[in-house]
Amino acid sequence: MQRNKGLKVENNKDFKILYKFVFNDKLEKLFKIRIDSETLNLIRESNDVYPEWTKLSMFGCSHCPLDKKQNEYCPIAVSLKDIIDFFTNMPSYEKAKIFVLHNERQYFKQVSVQVGVSSIIGIIMATSGCPILAKMKPLVKFHLPFSSLEETEFRVLSMYLLAQYFRARKGLTADWEMKGVQKIYEKIQAVNQNIAKKIANLEKKDTSINAVVVLNNFADFVTFSLYEMDLDHLEKLFENYFE
Repeated sequence: MQRNKGLKVENNKDFKILYKFVFNDKLEKLFKIRIDSETLNLIRESNDVYPEWTKLSMFGCSHCPLDKKQNEYCPIAVSLKDIIDFFTNMPSYEKAKIFVLHNERQYFKQVSVQVGVSSIIGIIMATSGCPILAKMKPLVKFHLPFSSLEETEFRVLSMYLLAQYFRARKGLTADWEMKGVQKIYEKIQAVNQNIAKKIANLEKKDTSINAVVVLNNFADFVTFSLYEMDLDHLEKLFENYFE
């Protein structure tokens, strides 16, 4: 485990997730993601001027529930702007040392840039204010960088079932058969596909595009497992609960 003493997280009502990229040419880039602890909404730096492409009418998805009259800009677009701008000239396959600090734990991995960018984009999209991706917010609170497909599947399904428990406690209908996960992920996949197309028109290289593709592959994996109800590989983990 490599240590990076340059990463620190301050203790306050907001929490931060820090991603530091160290590239082969010694160039370094630090992304500080600030999130409100109560709402799990992304805290953006005040910026009254956004480029034309970030407008909801240009970047928004066809199934976006936001009212264009009340929302001039796409929350995902304005939130991803800095990421897209920085990586626009960088190929996705370039290697980087990536340090992540969250909840006083530090993670490190030397991997292709697209993997690290995918992890950042996942956080930003969920907390951006997009109503479709808002259901992924609980995962941000317990963010796991560089998670595998199986880890993501376990975390998503666990989160969804816990949500159903809380719904039941409030007297609401609970979906114990997890049929709703499929519907959520179908909408998420549509968002991912739209974003990838929009970014393709903005970037000179393919880092951010491929990062979204990586996210969509995770969505495909979870959705496929539920369509097929192929959860035997997870059921085996719970044998001690069947006694």
